[in-house]
Amino acid sequence: MRPRHTRGRGTLTAAAATLVTFCAAQTLAAAPSAFAAPAPDPAAARAAHAHSATASAVTSAQDRAARAIARSLGDASWNTRLRTAALTSHEVPVTRRADGALKSQLAAADRQIAQAKGLDAKTGPLLQLRLGDPSMRAALAAGTAPWVAAAVSDDDATTVTAYDSRGRAHRLDARTTPAHPVYVVDVDSSKALAAGMDVLRKELVKDGVRSAAPVAVNTAHTAVTPKTAATAGYWTTKITAVELSDDEEPWIKGAAEIYTLVSGFGQDGKVRVDPVDMPYLDYDGTVYKPNQILVNWSNYKYNLADAVMMEEDGSTNYRDLAKAIATALLTITDQGTYVPLVNAILDAIPDDWWTDDPDYVDSWYTLAQSNQGTYYGARGNGWMTVEPYFVEQF
Repeated sequence: MRPRHTRGRGTLTAAAATLVTFCAAQTLAAAPSAFAAPAPDPAAARAAHAHSATASAVTSAQDRAARAIARSLGDASWNTRLRTAALTSHEVPVTRRADGALKSQLAAADRQIAQAKGLDAKTGPLLQLRLGDPSMRAALAAGTAPWVAAAVSDDDATTVTAYDSRGRAHRLDARTTPAHPVYVVDVDSSKALAAGMDVLRKELVKDGVRSAAPVAVNTAHTAVTPKTAATAGYWTTKITAVELSDDEEPWIKGAAEIYTLVSGFGQDGKVRVDPVDMPYLDYDGTVYKPNQILVNWSNYKYNLADAVMMEEDGSTNYRDLAKAIATALLTITDQGTYVPLVNAILDAIPDDWWTDDPDYVDSWYTLAQSNQGTYYGARGNGWMTVEPYFVEQF
């Protein structure tokens, strides 16, 4: 995770209940079913069990890494090097900086995390270390011996366990930033998400769902209108500005890692899901201007598509997520008219994703190519400005 400023990665909890839409009538019709609890079924039970197992494996690996790092701080030279790195960098790739037995222990934890999240072995080290809060810098710089804690994924956690170099555990209040400096061991979610998007696309295709690689962020603006568009190219919907609202979160949380699943019927009449990584959308209360393409309309049969915004979480297994989504969507066939797919995607998400870890952030129904302007969330948790954008062919 990136360093936390005003919002931890789970501070979108309030937004998780928000239904943003570009068509008010469609929202009123679709919202109740979007939030209805999915009916129990064996597939959902298996997905929930897998999600719980992933969360347990990742948490266990992070905790072991935190204990190992804490014990390693008894080495004065390493302690000094790590302190310098933590004071001069927001994120420290701790596995790469370690050596000897500690490096081996952290490398083992990295492998367990990658495997638990369904990521390829080539993903590389995922563990990173950061200072729990900027207010701890002065004490750390003054030589106070830091404690080490594993980041928690539960937004409702009330306590955090930190370890010192003697292996002793210290119970800390999750809501009140401690004065004592604390190193937080976390998963590099930017790296995990990028790798996860690749796995998700590959697994969706393997399971029979069409999926395309994302278009890069910061697309250069070209003033092209429907009347002047060249024949060679395609229309898209571009996000020009977006902001999410503020909420209070545990100090140990890092920044959010957001992605969106855009879904609809492809040109062949079969369902498709196009993951869109949103690596810039870190903190609430900040207006981002990404100029990012959200929907590539050349991929879709109808002039309507849906989007489900999600948050990368330590307990996300991308292979399991892809399989659950594919299982739900492949039962839906093209009836010659647009059919919303948001509900099917939400129903595929295990029940526990709606509770402790708010992996689900928001939904957009009936996005259309002509949408242009600023659209607010139903509960005021955020807004985005979109516009049609024509991508010309060279």
